[in-house]
Amino acid sequence: MTPEQLSAAVVDALTHLIDGGALTLPDGAPSEVAIERPRQKGHGDYATNVALQLAKKAGTNPRALAELIAARLVEADGIAGVDIAGPGFLNITVDAGAQGVVAGRIVTAGAAYGRSESLTGERINIEFISANPTGPLHLGHTRWAVLGDAIARVLSAAGAEVTREFYINDRGVQMNHFADSIIAAALGREKPADGYAGDYIDDLAQEVGAASPGIFELPEPERRSAVRRLGYEIQLKEQQEQLRSFNTHFDVWFSELSLHESGVDGGVPQTLERLKDLGHVYELDGALWMRTTDFGDDKDRVLIKSDGELTYFASDTAYYLNKRARGFDHCIYLLGADHHGYVGRLKAMAACVGDDPARTLNVLIGQLVKILRDGQELKLSKRAGTIVTLNELAEEIGVDALRYSLARYPADSPLVLDVAEITKASNDNPVYYVQYGHARTCRMTENARDLGMRGATEILADFDPALLAHELEGKLLRSLADFPRVVASAAELREPHRIARYLEDTTAVFNKWYDTKECRMLPMGDEPAGPVNEARLVLVAATRTVLANGLDLLGVTAPERM
Repeated sequence: MTPEQLSAAVVDALTHLIDGGALTLPDGAPSEVAIERPRQKGHGDYATNVALQLAKKAGTNPRALAELIAARLVEADGIAGVDIAGPGFLNITVDAGAQGVVAGRIVTAGAAYGRSESLTGERINIEFISANPTGPLHLGHTRWAVLGDAIARVLSAAGAEVTREFYINDRGVQMNHFADSIIAAALGREKPADGYAGDYIDDLAQEVGAASPGIFELPEPERRSAVRRLGYEIQLKEQQEQLRSFNTHFDVWFSELSLHESGVDGGVPQTLERLKDLGHVYELDGALWMRTTDFGDDKDRVLIKSDGELTYFASDTAYYLNKRARGFDHCIYLLGADHHGYVGRLKAMAACVGDDPARTLNVLIGQLVKILRDGQELKLSKRAGTIVTLNELAEEIGVDALRYSLARYPADSPLVLDVAEITKASNDNPVYYVQYGHARTCRMTENARDLGMRGATEILADFDPALLAHELEGKLLRSLADFPRVVASAAELREPHRIARYLEDTTAVFNKWYDTKECRMLPMGDEPAGPVNEARLVLVAATRTVLANGLDLLGVTAPERM
């Protein structure tokens, strides 16, 4: 019996009491109630404080209301008992058979288990990484590559229609500095002081020259323009390949430069006209300003400088309107720690164009990451000059270990990771611990097959869930039943680290069950496999499904052997 089913049972009990005249609630019965797992052993399988929440509205005391609910609840199928604790907490014990049914449902659902429709109908755009196409992706981008992708995965699992978007910062003076650096490398000159360093520039110069022989002999400004375009294409392609190999995928690669082209829906020219029509812009000292202070910003923002140059904020505003014009209900931004000041201005910008930022905009700020090796911080890269690249990190640490280690912490927490700790094959290493738990379920399934036992899906035809009656089996089943709620919560809060912590807790429960002699899945010696062995095989298959599904939401593989 799942928490959702228990919630429905409590709602049914309240509705029955209201219909029978034993209870009066001005707003009627709630559509759902919170069901939790008790913290203390012996307090049942689940608990709810619904009586404490509704007593005042019902004109009675919490314990009296709890007694009414309990009397009705014990009549529901699958509930073995209900105890009242303290001032009115309801501790619910589930019938072993009803609880064991969860295992069969998980096996039947397979890869779909954990998915829900809680966000069905929502069109969400999530923009993350958004790097300049002037160099390799680095450690800061790596954290967003993991978290942005994981957030998108849990949002999709909750039923939302999600678009992953990479905003290419391909407009601005940095693109000329990029071209000048490539030209200097190709001609054997010293790179400009405001240019780009690192061996990758030398590599790019060779690639550009090979792709377009004679390009470096062109006259200026034709040469700079041609090198800028070709260098950009090559570097962007490399970024795309880096991310694909890191198991991070994007649906849209959006060019900032395209916002300044004529006729673009939500482009800069249209945006400026719209803001003027709304009355939220004004001219001062030859510049055009947006009056964002009307909506809580600490100061008004410049859209066009006095020299006629457009600001990044003009592009940011146009880009937001472009997303809304494409039909997105909600826009999520993942920004680095140095962009904390953007939160207020982006929200004010959304309000200036007539939106409710609380409904349409969500800005997540990520903190810095440090990677240690032998007690020293990794900072330098021969290829990139001053940064450690995503590729270098993935090669040294491994994609799975790096992704999991970055995903298991909230975005707003500063992070220090030690290479030795996150790569060691030990239960002290969370990613190894969870992946090994999954591999163990696979090995158990293989051992059962070698003994001639039926597969889990075959067993379901005559599966007896009541045989999963051991205390640890109940604990494992409750943990497995909690997975959909955890996924929905991770999606609602944009916190995929909740998945990682859940997987670790569930693996711990599974391992304890595995180590308990009374819960052996395989028959002893020459004994034939009986119904209890088969029921436990279904439980193992359910655990395997949940661990695999959870790892997939983090973009981490679920190995069958380790």
